[in-house]
Amino acid sequence: MAPSILAGQDRLPLNNGMELRLLSALEVLQARREAGELAQEDRERALCSNACLLARALEQAEDHTPVFADGRAVLSALTVEEIAALAGRWARFREENNPGLNLTDGELEELKKNSVTSPVSGFDGGC
Repeated sequence: MAPSILAGQDRLPLNNGMELRLLSALEVLQARREAGELAQEDRERALCSNACLLARALEQAEDHTPVFADGRAVLSALTVEEIAALAGRWARFREENNPGLNLTDGELEELKKNSVTSPVSGFDGGC
């Protein structure tokens, strides 16, 4: 994922050579779809969702490679408590670093100003 336009920081270093990173909207949708395929019952959906999210968000700090291939690999390697704890850390990190809709008017105007690209015209100015 490219660095976020709004986020304060995109990665949260962990103390074990790994880090959690923010996910794009597409990656979150992919994690939800994968979780839907893994979950056999409704009560399994939260655990599967968290595992699939971690499969995308948890990376090696050194080279940013995924720690796990997919949600099934997370479920196989980690305990329920580890999955819950890491998913909770990721959720807090996301909330702290994605300002969302709670921007002040000044912050919103600054964001608009800095994210607008100049229009491209098919004309070179000549007649």
